[in-house]
Amino acid sequence: MLNKLIGRALIGLATVAAVIPVAYADEAEIKKSVEALFSGAKVDAVRKAGVLGLYEVQIGTDVLYSDEKGTYLIQGEILDTKARKNLTEARKTKLAQIKFSDLPLELAIKTVKGNGKRIFATFEDPNCGYCKKLAKELAGVTDYTMYTFLFPILAPDSTDKSRAIWCAADQAKAWNDWMANGVPAKEATCDNPIEKVTTLGQKLGIHGTPTIFFTDGNRVPGFVPAAQLEQMLNKLAVAK
Repeated sequence: MLNKLIGRALIGLATVAAVIPVAYADEAEIKKSVEALFSGAKVDAVRKAGVLGLYEVQIGTDVLYSDEKGTYLIQGEILDTKARKNLTEARKTKLAQIKFSDLPLELAIKTVKGNGKRIFATFEDPNCGYCKKLAKELAGVTDYTMYTFLFPILAPDSTDKSRAIWCAADQAKAWNDWMANGVPAKEATCDNPIEKVTTLGQKLGIHGTPTIFFTDGNRVPGFVPAAQLEQMLNKLAVAK
């Protein structure tokens, strides 16, 4: 999203520059400057970055940097060479965190394997190739509870497929039959949470599927191999 905004801003920079003052003195003015430059963007926060005298400009879970006057914007990553740490990536991870207990789990398909003690949630589209790959990987994983939010964003028939799966007598089985084995759910209609989940996904800044959320609030966008998923779940179990 941010790259698209930057592209539009560069195209219209000559026009926009004429209406943007040269210097800004505080966070409010930096916010005003960035929103004027990136037409349609909403700056969620401006705060001191803690390095190089820069200010962090937050747009969703994306980060830009500004000088103290708002004269310059920097798109890129800050690396701490001594700590061998990507400071920008760490901030993005932090900004993308959620409070897991705030997820409306009643709007998700619940799948339990084994003792069900290891818990995570996913946002998935029934037409998502990597989601299907994840379903096949999960065949070798046990002792978990997965909450699957149906998030149809990829194809015109994604909503119809999601609705049929939600309305099935056994939602978890219908989901796995389709994602892992290619067996479609029978067409059906019923009260369903798909519209609410779509709104939730947009609010959480989810732009692709699968997106996985863990109980510590961290998210992982994209496919995760079984071995890596096991490692993440085990780490959380030990911490708990």
